[in-house]
Amino acid sequence: MLTLNEVNEGQKVIIADIKGNTRFLSRITSIGLTLGCEIKMLYNEKKFPLLFYGRDTVIALNREESNDVFVEEIA
Repeated sequence: MLTLNEVNEGQKVIIADIKGNTRFLSRITSIGLTLGCEIKMLYNEKKFPLLFYGRDTVIALNREESNDVFVEEIA
């Protein structure tokens, strides 16, 4: 399993696990990031927030929070 931080631009992955406190889990699921959700990484440049496409929307997530989202590569 990879963290969301480790996904390369253009790569498609599926969310496998989300760690964190109740507040974080509530916020992440409210923006549509749930287990089994397929996402495509649009922008992953060091020192900047991640930008990816999932659930018919573009989502930005900071690097610290993206370490708590675990994904699996789509073959």
